[in-house]
Amino acid sequence: MSTAKMVFHGSDIEKICEVYQLKPEEIVKFGANVNPLGLSEHVKEQLAGRLDILSSYPDRDYTSLRSTISEYCNIPAEFILPGNGSSELIALLIQERNPKHTLILGPTYSEYSRELSFSGSTQEYYHLREEDNFVLDVDDFCRTLDGKYDFLILCNPNNPTSSAISINDLRRIVSFCNERNIFVMIDETYVEFAPDINEITAVSLTREFTNLMILRGVSKFYAAPGMRLGYGITGNLEFLKKMKEKQVPWSLNSLGALAGELMLKDKNYIRQTRDLILSERTRLLKALENIPTYKTYPAYANFLLLKIQKPGLTSRDVFDACIRQGLMIRDCSSFECLDGEYIRFCIMHPEDNTRLLHILESL
Repeated sequence: MSTAKMVFHGSDIEKICEVYQLKPEEIVKFGANVNPLGLSEHVKEQLAGRLDILSSYPDRDYTSLRSTISEYCNIPAEFILPGNGSSELIALLIQERNPKHTLILGPTYSEYSRELSFSGSTQEYYHLREEDNFVLDVDDFCRTLDGKYDFLILCNPNNPTSSAISINDLRRIVSFCNERNIFVMIDETYVEFAPDINEITAVSLTREFTNLMILRGVSKFYAAPGMRLGYGITGNLEFLKKMKEKQVPWSLNSLGALAGELMLKDKNYIRQTRDLILSERTRLLKALENIPTYKTYPAYANFLLLKIQKPGLTSRDVFDACIRQGLMIRDCSSFECLDGEYIRFCIMHPEDNTRLLHILESL
């Protein structure tokens, strides 16, 4: 079967197995951006002994879970809305805001555009520039925002660039938007992978501004995409109340709510994850600097974006070479606003990372 024009998403394991005649267990998922440590063993043990919780309805207000998130994020519990993954919360937020003109910082996750397409809002992108290493020019960004938009979407750290906006620049942006009645949604799915979380997260800004909601989840850092647990944080309590009124009752099941509490309290797992990701990210970037085929960029998430600089070598070629060795990276040709040949891969176990480096170096 020809694969010349096929582009696979990070979760397209079944499709990839069919095309390349592989078994799922033979593939190292460099394209999924999920913590390679997998689900915490401590969480597994605790959940296994509590399955009877499924015989009861969850607390409709998720009081205990919200208290845990409150302590984890150092934010009042009343600022927090748990949900069925960040996808549900994105949909609820857009539905309730009902924006007319939206600006999205791109290239980025396609789900934002998908949900906006149901709202009737116009959609425009502000392109992060490759020549600036995908670092945002805040002054130019604010000039673009002025007078035209009522809704802004940021992913921070951003997917797929792994770039990030500092808390000082975020305060400037949110304040600028607040003065112009622009609501800001910040997706912090990858923030726990940042070298210094406090330099990146905008959670503290929810105490200052009511035109802001932050979304987080457990899919990537806690390796639990199947749990479908996300949470939103906003100091706009009236807006949060309206979102909750439109949310399906018991959106998150009992086991998911309990798992969320256990995950966020598992300090050993958090430390082990950060030790692995931070050390391997540094090692990979240093090694890649010596491979002229690729250009690297500063990375704050658990994945790296590479620009292919070798004439005639395409992202399709690199993907194909890797998957034939059982390593599934992301061909980035499907990302909006990303012109050129790029690949993205997340940080896995050291031995797998080394295997990937050898393949990339050989091309």
